[in-house]
Amino acid sequence: MIDTQPIHVFAPGLLAAKDPSAGYFAAVRLEEFSEESLSATASYSRKDFYKISLVTGNTSYFYQGAEYRLNGDEWALVFTNRDVPYRWEVHQGFCSGYACMFTEDFLPLHTYLRPADWAVFNGNARSVFKLSKSDEPLFTGLFQKMLNEQASTYAHKYDLLFLYVLECIHGALKLQPEPENKSSTASVRLTDTFRSLLAGQFPLAYPYQQVSLRTPQQFAEKLSVHTNSLNRALKETTGKTTTQLINERLMLEARALLVHSNWSISQISISLGFEEPTHFARAFRAYSGQSPSSLR
Repeated sequence: MIDTQPIHVFAPGLLAAKDPSAGYFAAVRLEEFSEESLSATASYSRKDFYKISLVTGNTSYFYQGAEYRLNGDEWALVFTNRDVPYRWEVHQGFCSGYACMFTEDFLPLHTYLRPADWAVFNGNARSVFKLSKSDEPLFTGLFQKMLNEQASTYAHKYDLLFLYVLECIHGALKLQPEPENKSSTASVRLTDTFRSLLAGQFPLAYPYQQVSLRTPQQFAEKLSVHTNSLNRALKETTGKTTTQLINERLMLEARALLVHSNWSISQISISLGFEEPTHFARAFRAYSGQSPSSLR
């Protein structure tokens, strides 16, 4: 009888893995996972994190109704987002490898990209890659760099960790350069154009610079589609409404400006298109659970 066990992808000591100026990041060796280490992160939902796993062993990965089986010394690189359920099972012996996980606000201010903008996380490309013996050392080396940098005292180590994550993503995309068929559908094309318009407004560079597209109607007019058509396409491809996606990106920019800039809360409010600072404060509290001033 095959012994199947779940692999829990959590990070021991996650509280210590927070970038002081942004979000959470943690890189771990899978061999270090234990029931004791899980108790330290019991209050953190798996849905909070994007994850990249590099795994070997006699194990299976289950995702969207498909099973990806690894045998013996085979390696797989796997990208998981916050929204789609997945699970791992160990069939015999144990699995080993690495994992890194990060929250959406881990990305630094100087990039307009969000994790969902990368095809490996948003479903517009493959998210599971079985590696050849020649490809495996590249990704093993990247995770070892993450672990070494995470343990360092270098003041800008989170910038380097972001670059290692980026290199890992692009390394995977080069393994599968052709997008899957669904990337050519009308809904996905409209979603990609919407995301480009939304992302192109950020980062905000100076006080009182204002976002020009802020409402679903403004985006729909720019894209020459009906508001309902845009909302339907985004709901189909992302599971979220136009308003939700716009608000999430506004609040991520608000957080970045509150943490990284010396702009006043009033200046940030105006730049993000709020009529009154009180409206901004209310929206930010609803999104993050804390007021702008308390975060700062």
